Amino acid sequence: MHAYLSGFALGLSLIVAIGAQNAFVLKQGLKGEHIFWVVLVCALSDALLIGVGVSGFHVLVARAPWLTTLSRYAGAAFLLWYGARSFRAALRSAAVLAPAGGDASPLGKTLATLLAFTFLNPHVYLDTVVLLGSVSTQFPGRTAAFGAGAASASFVFFFALGYGARLLRPAFARPFTWKVLDVLIGLTMAALALKLLLGG
Repeated sequence: MHAYLSGFALGLSLIVAIGAQNAFVLKQGLKGEHIFWVVLVCALSDALLIGVGVSGFHVLVARAPWLTTLSRYAGAAFLLWYGARSFRAALRSAAVLAPAGGDASPLGKTLATLLAFTFLNPHVYLDTVVLLGSVSTQFPGRTAAFGAGAASASFVFFFALGYGARLLRPAFARPFTWKVLDVLIGLTMAALALKLLLGG
């Protein structure tokens, strides 16, 4: 359960960061277009990439134990960079997410756009395959539980974002809301990086 909850917490911390994919999901949720398929594809894509990361790093570390130390420091460095970016966004950004009007797009076109946002973004591989895969090695024998926790976070987040978008619209119309969220993300990343660096 500890590995599962750790995976859930880290997965959720990574996925809530504002990006093209989340903005697209929020927009679809606010417009009420293809919400179920959009959030399902997002969550399944994350689960696939998390599985690759967890499985791949487990095999690599088993064959080369020195990768455990390397992946720990690489993961911590990435977390610190990610957190610093969030703090900088909180200080500089004044953007809001506002959906554009227009006619409903066909499901196929919508999902094609979503897949481009997902798989053409290099950060998705850093987050799911590299970072989550490296952190999973801190839970020997429980990497599957860690990966399941991270994948569960994706399902919870995307379904909440897609279906809760209309309720969130007044809050996310204010730049201050995004600033608070970025600060919280930055603090979470710094704490996780410290935990990695102080780990065994």
